[in-house]
Amino acid sequence: MLIENNSNKNSRSAAFVAYVIKRLKKDNAFGAALRRADNPDTEIQGWEYLVSWCDLDNTIERTCFATVAAGLARAKQSIDTPSSIGSAIARSYKDGNQDDSAKRKLRHLLACNTGVEACHWVRPLLRLAESRGVRINFGLLLNDLLYFSPKVKERWAMDFYGRKEDKDDSLDA
Repeated sequence: MLIENNSNKNSRSAAFVAYVIKRLKKDNAFGAALRRADNPDTEIQGWEYLVSWCDLDNTIERTCFATVAAGLARAKQSIDTPSSIGSAIARSYKDGNQDDSAKRKLRHLLACNTGVEACHWVRPLLRLAESRGVRINFGLLLNDLLYFSPKVKERWAMDFYGRKEDKDDSLDA
């Protein structure tokens, strides 16, 4: 049952990302609206596209979906990649996980207590990764933000430092 629930969570996030990537290729107005979705002053422009995927009354869902949608619209990735936000931070710097600025950005992210708080720190990280040509797994990021937990933070830290957990942590959530 737990595995089935995790699979449903992952498939919803993956389906949203696949939908956004596909539609960005042929709808410029869609992309323009999503690029504004992570700004509180202009977020309502993206609501018509987010409403079928999340509950707009739920601040956590709305913020997480808007953050990922805006990141995808700016990055213009044609496919979702396996890189988590932790490894993307390290790969965005010349010295990788040894760079002091990269370490500081990871610490800010790991100090967050909620997914909404993490979205605040993720937004500039997505712009940094996009500017450096680093691709991100947006489906995994959306899932991590929606179901933010100490396990997510541990995985981001391990990915940043280049270590992988031996067991499948999706079974622990």
